[in-house]
Amino acid sequence: MRYHINLAGTHYVFSDLKTLMAKATPMRSGDCLAGLAADNATQRVAAQMCLADVPLKRFLEELLIPYEKDEVSRLIIDDHNASAFASISHLTVGDFRNWLLSDLANSLSLAQVAAGLTPEMVAAVSKIMRVQDLILVSQKIEVVSRFRNTLGLRGHMSTRLQPNHPLDDPGGIAASLLDGLLYGSGDAVIGINPATDNYQAVTRLMHLLDDVIQRFEIPTQSCVLTHITTHLEAMEKGVPVDLVFQSIAGTQAANSSFGIDLSMLGEAHQAALSLKRGTVGKQVMYFETGQGSALSANAHHGLDQQTCEARAYAVARKFNPLLINSVVGFIGPEYLYDGKQIIRAGLEDHFCAKLLGLPMGCDVCYTNHAEADQDDMDSLLTQLGVAGVNFIMGVPGADDIMLNYQSTSFHDALYLRQVLNKKPAPEFAAWLTKMGIADPQGQMIAGESLPAGFAFLNNR
Repeated sequence: MRYHINLAGTHYVFSDLKTLMAKATPMRSGDCLAGLAADNATQRVAAQMCLADVPLKRFLEELLIPYEKDEVSRLIIDDHNASAFASISHLTVGDFRNWLLSDLANSLSLAQVAAGLTPEMVAAVSKIMRVQDLILVSQKIEVVSRFRNTLGLRGHMSTRLQPNHPLDDPGGIAASLLDGLLYGSGDAVIGINPATDNYQAVTRLMHLLDDVIQRFEIPTQSCVLTHITTHLEAMEKGVPVDLVFQSIAGTQAANSSFGIDLSMLGEAHQAALSLKRGTVGKQVMYFETGQGSALSANAHHGLDQQTCEARAYAVARKFNPLLINSVVGFIGPEYLYDGKQIIRAGLEDHFCAKLLGLPMGCDVCYTNHAEADQDDMDSLLTQLGVAGVNFIMGVPGADDIMLNYQSTSFHDALYLRQVLNKKPAPEFAAWLTKMGIADPQGQMIAGESLPAGFAFLNNR
């Protein structure tokens, strides 16, 4: 179906909904690389105005990737909840934006419509929203998830403690892990990116994290971010696995490039559930995504990268994750060129995932060859905090020495918690007090020696 609009004396024609979505997307280098971006700012505005008049129902009728060619498209349509959609089914994309910004859209009403929204609907509305719009709507949404603690509660902000090491050295990992705990990091997950996918090396790390959590009775969960097939083998052999990790994307072809499909994700989900390792909940999956992954695999089917990213959230939603986060600036400037594009993308990803009902975090990060710096990341970090992000990363010094990129530090998390009066997950906050790391009011305790709970390490 063709889409038409007249603007400033020019008649614009967009050949189909997929093209309209791409031309309406705020500028980013990945779409330029793929030849999908608007020719100029005027064409982009024309596309955004035209998109605003598209009925939400159209996205159920004109699929951006055909149903018969893509299992993610089939998942989106087959799992669509018509009852949840009914109350907003008469709206256009522009009307939907107005409703989201109104007082009628509150935490309860947004939760009620989440299952009726498709990724394409939320991607479309994000394209016609300002930064403040994305923040305003996101902060209305509370998505709570549970495994050994309770994440996502309003007034709380969690961190993934990321003690990576380029040699997977247990001593180096342990030092970073202790450092993070002493700064109150790690309530979302203690998660290691292993330097190798070797089964023996990965499972040693799984045992290491489990030993620390069990010895110190830490109300958190661990994850070694290895391929899902390694998780399956580890679970089969009795290795302690809390969360199953996998990078996911928004098309079947892109997921195939990761060596996965929906069936494999379902198998791992059921295997992790069968272990029953959670204490306050049973959400056992951890997913990571990022704009540009489908394009980098030449698996985007002509879709703009932000719409592809939103489709990944349908995959995540299918398996009820404890955590999902966009590693927003990690792929590089070929996809998000500078700080401005990274900031916009991070806020879009957070907004779209939360609107679909997902417990969304963000790795506020950039690569050293991007036109970005720490000031840009401070801006995105603060904006995501105001928007109610569920969790961020905690990396020693913000510099990941294994993955060679810049993220957020333990100190960044303390800054955000202090300036926005945010607290860790309640169970984890109580543990910090019990261990002498924080006082009963949640303030970190500074000292010349280790807190009482770790005093035995002082002589080592």
